[in-house]
Amino acid sequence: MAPAAPGGGWDGTARSMQQALTASGIAKSVQVANVTGAGGTIGLAQLVTAGKGDGSQLMVNGFVMVGAILLNKSPVTLTQTTPIARLTAEALVIVVPTESPIKNAKDLAERVKADPAKVTWAGGSAGGADHILAALFAGAAGGDATKINYIPFSGGGEALAAMLGGRVTAGISGYGEFEGQIKAGKLRVIGVSSPARLANAPDAPTFKEQGVDLELLNWRSVVAPPGLNAAQTQALADAVGKMAKSKEWNEILKARGWDDAYLPAAEFATFLKAEEARVAKVMKDVGLIK
Repeated sequence: MAPAAPGGGWDGTARSMQQALTASGIAKSVQVANVTGAGGTIGLAQLVTAGKGDGSQLMVNGFVMVGAILLNKSPVTLTQTTPIARLTAEALVIVVPTESPIKNAKDLAERVKADPAKVTWAGGSAGGADHILAALFAGAAGGDATKINYIPFSGGGEALAAMLGGRVTAGISGYGEFEGQIKAGKLRVIGVSSPARLANAPDAPTFKEQGVDLELLNWRSVVAPPGLNAAQTQALADAVGKMAKSKEWNEILKARGWDDAYLPAAEFATFLKAEEARVAKVMKDVGLIK
């Protein structure tokens, strides 16, 4: 299941898994179903209720769903699923127009610390990875995260237009979303949220190397329904583990520009708990939830 409309990141991940699992011979047949709505929480509810005990089901999800569960006050949560694996991750970038007086993360941090409300951020949906990054940056800079001025846009194109039109201070998205404008010299990268510099953007410094203690990856993963027995869980974990190491999957990662962030079931479960706690704290800090 891709708990979103066709064409988005979760759908792309699900269809890429379908391709890799069948082409590698790990699975004879894989079907992809789209269930849209409420940041993936409608699909999540279907998996948890109708899918209980079904060892043939998987659902793609990711960082965005963690925030959507809290924002939508979802009665079902990821803790009710069976974690199988984290698959991919994408670092986010903060950019400014090239004519901006802000040259680096230190400049931006000073502004945010002095008056968080005066710094306007353009990014994706409220409570999503971009919003969380803006709040984490404010906190890491010593500013008041509850006062950040975040403007959500429905697409990267709108956020880009707002930045280039001088209507916002900075923008946040995946590097690929802004790559063309960065290479054309219209946008300057202030920092990337990965632990190390990106292979496709070696000139873009990380926040950590600039003295801002901030890391965040927009990860995607796969979970199974609740109520599985040990054999069912192991079979799914083994299949996805084999896929993650397959030539077919790695060719897809390269073609799509996705970073391999595979974590097996137990490690992913631990990681997921930590991410849920971190996102909940940030969303409380910025007043999105109580």
